[in-house]
Amino acid sequence: MPAARDIMTPGAECVGAEESVLDAARKLTGLGVGAVPICGTDDRLKGVLTDRDIVVKVLGQGKDPAQTKAGELAQGEAVTIGADDGAEEILATMSRHKVRRLPVIDGHRLVGMVALADVARALPDSKVGDLLEILSSD
Repeated sequence: MPAARDIMTPGAECVGAEESVLDAARKLTGLGVGAVPICGTDDRLKGVLTDRDIVVKVLGQGKDPAQTKAGELAQGEAVTIGADDGAEEILATMSRHKVRRLPVIDGHRLVGMVALADVARALPDSKVGDLLEILSSD
């Protein structure tokens, strides 16, 4: 069974917690991704900012993306997966927290991101189907 480090996209870039949501949106666009980790000034992971967060929590609520800090959108403790955790653990974590992307950490250092598509390529179709069913409910 492959580990997170084997199936992740390495070299994930963070958006700083003090950076504006507008800057974060530009980073998402430039990287061609739908989510970016939020890191604090202490280089610790604070959360994950998604394109949906920007639309729903900023634009949809009439907030100014140039004045809203990315860190304001980080909620609770960040859900992560260890670099050596296997695909089954990734699947269980995604299911439990109903997320489609997970930052991969090695110790306290962010080393990549693993997405549902990465897991789908590494696991049997039946397990991926179960995850999709869980993520699609609610």
